Amino acid sequence: MTLALYGHPFSSYTWKAQIALLATGLEFDFHIIDVDHPENAAVIQTAGPQGKFPVLRDDDTLLFETTSIIEYIALHYAEADMLIPSDPDGAIGTRMLDRVFDNYVMGPMQDIVNEYLRDAANPDLARVAEARTRLERSYAWLEGWLQFYPAEGQVTLIECAAAPALFYADWVHPIPEILPRLRAWRAHLLALPPVAACVEAARPYRAGFPLGAPDRD
Repeated sequence: MTLALYGHPFSSYTWKAQIALLATGLEFDFHIIDVDHPENAAVIQTAGPQGKFPVLRDDDTLLFETTSIIEYIALHYAEADMLIPSDPDGAIGTRMLDRVFDNYVMGPMQDIVNEYLRDAANPDLARVAEARTRLERSYAWLEGWLQFYPAEGQVTLIECAAAPALFYADWVHPIPEILPRLRAWRAHLLALPPVAACVEAARPYRAGFPLGAPDRD
């Protein structure tokens, strides 16, 4: 049975799983979650307690939570050391950065988006400002970290997490020019073929971005 991924092309966490699948060259079917495909929504409702996507199906196995999906791909399908290092210390560092992007970049970005989804005309500006401050701290930390991280075209768990997080975070709160390494790395990530494929697939849905999608990327 072919692998199947259930998600939406505009979903950042769907991207995260797709990037891993595309980078490993795996064949998979994509099942969109939308009002026109209730049968796909029914599948994700059976996978996890909150019925969230993405979900990966491999025969009778259903996996939710994107990091766990990538761990599964790394264990069963990817070449050794590709997505996650086999060296235990290297694996710990990779997993730590995965959490940085999910919790400290994607998290505050989503908090801002949620305020505009809640009430686009009257968001809680105090909450928005606090989330922007958290993003700025994360950006500054990443700028320092990047001086030690090689950008050589590899796709690991780090790139899978970083690409969608920085893509949308920069829309919500642009990375300032005083952080050139982070700005350049974001551009590098978006040029990677698996990431570029996700960017193009999501393009038709940009009008739905609650803060308004910028005319770039």
